[in-house]
Amino acid sequence: MKADKQLPQIHSRQDRTDKKMYQVEQLDLEFSNGQRRKYYRMKTHGLGAVIIVPMLDENTVLLAREYAAGLHHYEVGLPKGRLEQDESILDAAQREMKEEIGYGARRLEELTQLSLAPGYMTHVTHIVLARDLYPEKLEGDEPEELEVVPWPIDDLHSLIDRPDCTEGRTIAALYIARDYLRKETEYDGK
Repeated sequence: MKADKQLPQIHSRQDRTDKKMYQVEQLDLEFSNGQRRKYYRMKTHGLGAVIIVPMLDENTVLLAREYAAGLHHYEVGLPKGRLEQDESILDAAQREMKEEIGYGARRLEELTQLSLAPGYMTHVTHIVLARDLYPEKLEGDEPEELEVVPWPIDDLHSLIDRPDCTEGRTIAALYIARDYLRKETEYDGK
């Protein structure tokens, strides 16, 4: 990997409520046993998100190293992003890969979807497996070019031992895709 980039400088911090991204909704509920409770959940205004597992070959997944503002460090993870209006899950996956890692895919397949915190968030992320990659770069919204990190998909233990690979969706998606690919190989081998 390349030498560590210098972290962006934080010039100021402000608390903001962004009604465009999140809205808190109160639910007044009565359960089947007669108990009543108030629940609160964060509703996103978006259409969900995609996280892509791009397989360069049958053994190598491509990761991206980018700045993570929440932890104020650089994080290695899968390409991901929000679904845009009138965009399918697979179209969003294709666009995000081209923007973040400079590859498109001839084969895209949605494996499953994940929620982040279903007890209080409505957000869903779709896991997409991408194969038969080809180079193609689109302009993205990242402030700096992302480093592409090839990684052997059978060595996920070493990856998650790293201090810069901590994002739960990336870790879950990698294990789900790895197991899916193993079962596919076993099935083809019979």
